[in-house]
This record gives sequence, structure tokens and C-alpha cells, in this order.
Amino acid sequence: MNEWHKNNSTDVIWWLNNRDKKGEMLFSFDKKTIFNLFADYPHKLTPEQKEIFDNENPYWKEFFKDRV
Repeated sequence: MNEWHKNNSTDVIWWLNNRDKKGEMLFSFDKKTIFNLFADYPHKLTPEQKEIFDNENPYWKEFFKDRV
């Protein structure tokens, strides 16, 4: 069963809980286009999406700083 949630009520980004797959981190800005954190960040995000993502997820911004 898949469930969408936000880390904070003010966030733009939705995270998808996929209980069938461990370690997969999927997110979306609109619940239609789904990104895989490990495969798609940051190169498949628009500059605006990357800015939103980085502001809401400073841990992942730092974690992937070598990809920029």
C-alpha cells in the first residue's frame, strides 16, 4: 500500500511510503511526477524544484553535495 505524506505541513514536497520496497525514497511535487531520491536528484529536477527540495531537505542537500 502506498501512502503520501509531508514531513512538515508547510512543505511542498510529498514523500511516498511504499511498504513493498525497503530503501526506496520516492518524492513528488504534485503526486503525479515521481522522483527517486537516489537516482534522480539533482539532475532530473528543475532549478526551481531543486531549490525547494534543498530548502525542505538540508540533510539530503549536504549528503549529495558532490553531485552538484
